[in-house]
Amino acid sequence: MKKEDIPFQAIDWNGIPKTEHVGEAGIAIWQTLQYSGLRIRVVELSKNYIADHWCEKGHIVHCLEGTLVSELKNGEKFWLTAGMTYVVSNGLSSHLTISGIGAKLLVIDGDFLKTQ
Repeated sequence: MKKEDIPFQAIDWNGIPKTEHVGEAGIAIWQTLQYSGLRIRVVELSKNYIADHWCEKGHIVHCLEGTLVSELKNGEKFWLTAGMTYVVSNGLSSHLTISGIGAKLLVIDGDFLKTQ
């Protein structure tokens, strides 16, 4: 098995530690699994959450609960509700995450989202 191989495993998120990340407004609670070149997170956004930065990293974001808005620097806004997903490669957008009612997300990012 290579260092970056991930063996089969079931993940019990109840046992993954939570870390707080303060936004411009509100808090994001992360539960993070880090592998070589891959990060998987469950992220809970508080009510009235606004990220404290414009992000240019690539992500796959799946909304499990609630609602969020991803605002792009060009002014476009994309709403995600439970069951919806967005995907973007590194460097292809500058986006800001906002949630009025709060949201719970599954976020996957890593080396596979680098642009060629």
